[in-house]
Amino acid sequence: MIKPDTRPFILTRASYAGGQRYAATWTGDNSATWNHLRLTTSMLKNLGLSGFSLAGADVGGYAGTPSAELLTKWIEIAAFQPLDRDHAEKGTGPHEPWANGPTQEAIRRRFIDTRYELLPYLYTVMEENIRTGLPLLRPLFLEFPDAAADHHPIDLDPDAGGEFMVGPDLLVAAPPFPDKANDYDAKLPSSGWYDFWTGDRVGQSHAPPLTDGQQPNSAARTFMSTAHIHPDIASLPVFVRPGAILPIAPLVQSTGQRPEGPLKLRVFPGPNCAGELYQDDGTSFAYKQGNFLRMTFSCNVAKTNGTLAIHIGKPEGSYPAWWRQITVEVDGFSKRPLAVTVDGRTTSFDPVSHSVKVLLTDDGNGMDVVVPEPVP
Repeated sequence: MIKPDTRPFILTRASYAGGQRYAATWTGDNSATWNHLRLTTSMLKNLGLSGFSLAGADVGGYAGTPSAELLTKWIEIAAFQPLDRDHAEKGTGPHEPWANGPTQEAIRRRFIDTRYELLPYLYTVMEENIRTGLPLLRPLFLEFPDAAADHHPIDLDPDAGGEFMVGPDLLVAAPPFPDKANDYDAKLPSSGWYDFWTGDRVGQSHAPPLTDGQQPNSAARTFMSTAHIHPDIASLPVFVRPGAILPIAPLVQSTGQRPEGPLKLRVFPGPNCAGELYQDDGTSFAYKQGNFLRMTFSCNVAKTNGTLAIHIGKPEGSYPAWWRQITVEVDGFSKRPLAVTVDGRTTSFDPVSHSVKVLLTDDGNGMDVVVPEPVP
């Protein structure tokens, strides 16, 4: 090998079972049509279940010229898919994000920026993929196999055909027919979800009927919920699982740029509250010798008084963090908390609409943040 210490990147259209160990792939030469945008989601779900987690589709369509609205919606959805590549054949019209004027460019920029900010989460899930085989883009039934009242996979419902999970904690509820302006109900395979963009609680719960001998408060019951969506070209419904802790980075312009500023942890209180962060140099095999960084996070709401306790674990591995500070942002508050403590010491905080932000100095030893106020 010319560069034996550098990870290769190979993109292949033709492959076979086991080929995911050697190359990424894509869905082939698609067309600039709304139908091919719809097909992308089901194709990537199937590729992920077949082992090909690092996969994508030609954004905007390879053959033909997309309309401004089609290109914008495709860029929005692809921002949450594993391989995000805008690609077309010679002779087609412009596919670049800045095509079609400043209004479309601004919408597309927002979603591309969001993808870069989510890179710590996306990279962490991809590291999970190489250890467990779980894909980045997942069908809902992989995380929630029993969400429907009759236990059928929600993904089979025509009105949920555009939905997919990004790792264990994000749910993208793209319109089932993205070229239509019809309202629809996003199906959320449990209750208590948060709006990713605003941090607000969403969803109307739909409890399945009780079975013989089952109690109303049985932990075995699952509660599907719905969120009513009025689609428009500038938005994409994205929801966060209750109990998620998402690591988010300051905006960068490429993966080769070092982030400047604090690491953000967005905390969405709920059951089994936890999160993880994995980092390495992204190019070499040094992680095999321990040159990586892994952190775990958790939160717990006390049953007695509603106090929220957040634990930030001590990093594992020898790879240095790019941050010196951590911003903890807790979503879901209905009113201003009385105080926030860090390792037992009262600290200042910034109350924002439905959330609380705390800026912490990270000394590399982990820390505990306590918010003594109920979180609904």
